[in-house]
Amino acid sequence: MKLPNQFYRPLAIGAPAPLRELPVKVERMIHFVPPHLEKMRAKVPEIAKQVDVVLGNLEDAIPSDAKEAARKGFIEMAKSTDFGSTGLWTRMNALNSPWALDDMIEIVGAVGNKLDVVMLPKVEGPWDIAYLDQLLAQLEARNGVKKPILIHAILETAEGVKNVDAIASCSPRMHGISLGPADLAASRAMKTTRVGGGHPDYRVLADAAETGAARSAYQQDLWHYTIAKMVDACASAGIKAFYGPFGDFSDAAACEAQFRNAFLLGCAGAWSLHPSQIAIAKKVFSPDPAEVAFAKRVLDAMPDGAGAVMIDGRMQDDATWKQAKVIVDLARQVAAADPEFAKIYGF
Repeated sequence: MKLPNQFYRPLAIGAPAPLRELPVKVERMIHFVPPHLEKMRAKVPEIAKQVDVVLGNLEDAIPSDAKEAARKGFIEMAKSTDFGSTGLWTRMNALNSPWALDDMIEIVGAVGNKLDVVMLPKVEGPWDIAYLDQLLAQLEARNGVKKPILIHAILETAEGVKNVDAIASCSPRMHGISLGPADLAASRAMKTTRVGGGHPDYRVLADAAETGAARSAYQQDLWHYTIAKMVDACASAGIKAFYGPFGDFSDAAACEAQFRNAFLLGCAGAWSLHPSQIAIAKKVFSPDPAEVAFAKRVLDAMPDGAGAVMIDGRMQDDATWKQAKVIVDLARQVAAADPEFAKIYGF
């Protein structure tokens, strides 16, 4: 275990000092772009105006013979695009792949000062983060990078879920953790071929009726336990939790339901793999205007959070004041980043 007085020291001479708090950023959607495709890279300047984060994907969904092209395409995309306040991320290849080391050496060397976050797939424990943490510090020092590049872990193995607390708290470079449901399902030997979402056979039945009437069935959420465990680990470490991909682009309603479940449980955002999912994520991970209006009434009625008041027949006390503050604080962050929601919220 690293001692407290060592935790925030740079891991390489000349590397920037680690951040002590995450930057306050709205990251409702992490939009994936396959950078080996020129036609997709050409859309990035316009996409960057619509999303909170643009991520150049180098890992899954990139064919083996296109890995180097994807890396070069990401560097070209990063150099040629003014991202403004939009975050620039990349998902590197897994640490056990033949491409991971070159991903970091070439990308940090070329665009390290523009890169905000590296998404690391298939994280199994704090040892994976420790390796990348040290490597990034060395590359930042070598290339004169002025701000630390953060790490975002993907939770997609049973081992990673078991070790999620240690992963979340092992480095000041940690930005957050995303759920990777497809790989996690395979790792657990779950019997589903879906990428996220529920399953019609994962359900509970209502009690049998004496009349012999048909019994109601209720589909359950396969990911509830894992998301809640991930959220607890991230919240206790002061980092962010995210839902990952929803693979059925044709089912917008199911995508919205899965995103909303994650939002209500405490996730800050989700991945958007298709342009149609951008609007869904923006809607879901921005607090509901009616909830914001009610939360503002609670805060106005209890400016210091002390005591108790009645609003619309419901008692509000210090606990509900804290809940209201979560909603209003997030709404103010969204409003500061998104003029459309600033108008809706009245900020």
